[in-house]
Amino acid sequence: MGQLSPFLALVVLLGISVCGGHPRGRILRGYEAPPHQKPYMASLQVDGVHVCGGFLIAKQWVLSAAHCLEDKAEHKPFQVLLGAHSLSQPEPHKHLYRVRAEISHPGSSTETYNDDLLLLQLEENVLLNEHVRILPIQRQDRDVPAGTECEVAGWGKMNLNGRLPDTLQQVERPVISREICNERRHHDNTITEKMMCTDSFKKDTCQGDSGGPLVCNGIAEGVVAAGSRVCGNYKKPGIYTRITPYIEWIDRVMASAN
Repeated sequence: MGQLSPFLALVVLLGISVCGGHPRGRILRGYEAPPHQKPYMASLQVDGVHVCGGFLIAKQWVLSAAHCLEDKAEHKPFQVLLGAHSLSQPEPHKHLYRVRAEISHPGSSTETYNDDLLLLQLEENVLLNEHVRILPIQRQDRDVPAGTECEVAGWGKMNLNGRLPDTLQQVERPVISREICNERRHHDNTITEKMMCTDSFKKDTCQGDSGGPLVCNGIAEGVVAAGSRVCGNYKKPGIYTRITPYIEWIDRVMASAN
């Protein structure tokens, strides 16, 4: 077989580089969400910098992922931005709330994706309006059928150089069965009944999207877990913490808070 010309050799090398690398750091083939059409979305911030997503589940409570605590300075509390589409531009109902309490699920761990939930109690009740609304959470303990098209949104990283978007992005992904997600080529029996998965072929969530809701038919079914950090790899479906198994814990924490 003859040698490749210098031009063809360069094309081949570029093809290997693009196709062989992990497409980490972006929502692949997502798009900008219509402004203020997801009024439940929250940006968890430290010193004005977006760290994770979350969503409003009660007037004084935001639900997110426990792993988000790893991504901020240890002694600095989160602040929660609600009512935003753009993180930087002035908007009429945008407001940054102080956090009174950060309560991670007692079963959460840095070593696994288990019990990856975080409740944030705000210092005050939020003012609900057209741009700030509570998202209903699933209370019926049933699996979302495989093939169901769900949506997820966030301000997570969009490209390989780590650029964060200024405006809210979204992507739709179909649910895949737990059996398929647990296959050896995917997550190799690490997905429990308290988790669910979505297909990650070409479209996925990524760093900075953790804690956001997986919304199916208008209801939050899951929370983006740390599994999203391996993003866009079709062999590693997106991992979400199912909300229903934790309803009792969520209700108990909110009822017992001052």
